Amino acid sequence: MLTAKDGREARDLWNLDPGFRHLNHGSFGAVPTAVLEHQQEQRHAMERNPVRWFSTLVPRIEDLRSDLAERLGVPSDHLVLVANASAGASVMFRALAQSGPLHVVVTDHGYGAVSMGAERVARETGGTVATLQIPLGATDDEVLQVFTEHLSSHQTDLVVVDQVTSPTARRLPVAEIARCARSLGARVLVDGAHAPGALADPVVREADVWIGNLHKFWCAPRGSAVLVRNSPDLDLYPLVDSWGGRERYPERFNHQGTVDITSWFSASFAHDHLEGELGWDAIRSHGAAMMRHAEQRIGGALADVGVSDPIADVGHAFDPMRLFRLPGGRIWDHAGVDALRVPFMEATGCIGAFTEFHGEGFLRVSAAPYTTEEDIDEMATSAIPILAEIIGRRTL
Repeated sequence: MLTAKDGREARDLWNLDPGFRHLNHGSFGAVPTAVLEHQQEQRHAMERNPVRWFSTLVPRIEDLRSDLAERLGVPSDHLVLVANASAGASVMFRALAQSGPLHVVVTDHGYGAVSMGAERVARETGGTVATLQIPLGATDDEVLQVFTEHLSSHQTDLVVVDQVTSPTARRLPVAEIARCARSLGARVLVDGAHAPGALADPVVREADVWIGNLHKFWCAPRGSAVLVRNSPDLDLYPLVDSWGGRERYPERFNHQGTVDITSWFSASFAHDHLEGELGWDAIRSHGAAMMRHAEQRIGGALADVGVSDPIADVGHAFDPMRLFRLPGGRIWDHAGVDALRVPFMEATGCIGAFTEFHGEGFLRVSAAPYTTEEDIDEMATSAIPILAEIIGRRTL
């Protein structure tokens, strides 16, 4: 169990519903109580004097950008804030849409919303989209070979690749992929939605653009993400035009109109709060330890209900996430596995993510500082047998 420096259990830093075992931090994150209180103070300041708040936003956003850039180890004029990783991807799609037909490459491990955006921009520009098939358990070298063979023989303008894959909970060798793609004249967008906080150095500097959510493992409020532009010739604009429209990048992103961006102003506090209470090295070590425990306990429980190979080999595992095969042996689609989430949660009191890859269904479990061995043990002993029953009924 991870403990704070004052002796409290790490889970006491969150106000999560105690009636549930929370093992799906990777989907939406969870915000510590102190961070929520800090955000509320920001909202109070905004509402006490809206004119002052909005009239002084630009210099404060400048300071915030500099602060976050320093924490992420990038130049401040490379970084802007956006609502989430999907919004950041849309910024790049919009920038490239004016350059003629776009021939885009994605992978079959990609996050659905971003892949759909890539398909849209290819379609609207009269281009094409190619989806590279990467075996679930492919090594990093094998993944790079798939990219190298395709990019060497097909015209490609844009590569969209996930640093950590959402449906399959694995890491991809994005720096190497980016170097290969750019050497062949393609732009590269790296979707690092899960990387901030979980990785000590998350930004992929070899990419033209890297995007990362701060509301997941960084534990900032939702609505906070960063975009890092490494290629100065790429002219990016915010999705909504505002008063910064005639300014340069990144200054034009400082103007967001009359919207609540208090989540942005709580992002640095969230990072400092968890460093001060728990320490980021300890947080990352804890996540890896919890997933080793999950392999033993949840993997064993799934074997007991008839899953012959319960722990999916994903080639390069992401420390705070694991992927487990579902019982039942049926063919799944996205809608089918997603429909398990709420019934499973309500029936068991355990919360997990359900994903699908090429017709195979998975339970994706992720750890956060508040995760305990008892959470995982409850998932294994009580929830997995009920999951097998739920799937069995749906198969009939």
